[in-house]
Amino acid sequence: MRRRTVFAVAICAALAVGAPALATQDTGSETTSAGGVDVSPLPSIAPNVTESRRFTPELPRKTGEGRRVVYSNSLQWVWVVDKNDEVIRSMPVSGRRGVPAPGNYKVTTQSAWSFSLDFEGVNFRWMTRFAFGPEGGNIGFHEIPRKNGRPMQTESQLGSFAGSGCVRMATDDVKFIYRWAKPGTTVVVTK
Repeated sequence: MRRRTVFAVAICAALAVGAPALATQDTGSETTSAGGVDVSPLPSIAPNVTESRRFTPELPRKTGEGRRVVYSNSLQWVWVVDKNDEVIRSMPVSGRRGVPAPGNYKVTTQSAWSFSLDFEGVNFRWMTRFAFGPEGGNIGFHEIPRKNGRPMQTESQLGSFAGSGCVRMATDDVKFIYRWAKPGTTVVVTK
């Protein structure tokens, strides 16, 4: 880590005085500058899905009892809880800060494929709807949306605020929710 810090300081200093940036070369497993300093990309602020699962937050207190899905908006995390109050799955997600408002909801409808009424060319799979947004649109859990066939976010960016209202999930996670949470299933949203 020290090598990256030294390099970052050198780059910042070079940019501050208008010096040219260092040339880089790909050596196969890592990237180095012509001087041999490691310049491989620094880790993303948002952990990737594998890193996120190593640091799973605990289920928030006072989220009810029995079979339910719990979504912490501030943590950008979802837990699936069985009838015995055991967490059977948890996952990082991406939603919109403060949406939906904290409270208890119920799954209303589901569809294997859906599209955005607000954004042309945007569609998503495995939609499980449970609330309405501030503008009246449906809010639900769904796969990372695609615009004109291209994902709008990577799974490694889950855990950060990136949605426009719905809760984006990794494909395996959203398929699990889609099969497990049927209409009438409780969804608890916390701050």
